[in-house]
Amino acid sequence: MSAPSHAVSGHDHGHESSKFQIYVQIAMLLAVITGIEIVCVYLPFAKWLVVTTLVILSTVKFMFVIFYFMHLRWDKLFCTILFFIGLILASGTMWALLTLFSAEASLPLPT
Repeated sequence: MSAPSHAVSGHDHGHESSKFQIYVQIAMLLAVITGIEIVCVYLPFAKWLVVTTLVILSTVKFMFVIFYFMHLRWDKLFCTILFFIGLILASGTMWALLTLFSAEASLPLPT
């Protein structure tokens, strides 16, 4: 005989409900961080402090999104390592292209 379907689904429903609550809480946290970022732009602080604060807050938001909404928290460690290797390669490529094609590099040559 097989197990009653309500016994199996009852356990899964509780697990799905707790995950749903985590997702909602993280979404609210991301909204609050976004609000802080918006307010931070209009505060009269030094530019380096505002940029540093925005980079830190954006990094926190990025980590929450990749670990919860992209499910890296529940994936194997190997998948997480592959993701970060790709992220490092993409960041290095972006940095190289921005350096190569910077504003100074796009100025016309003197004649």
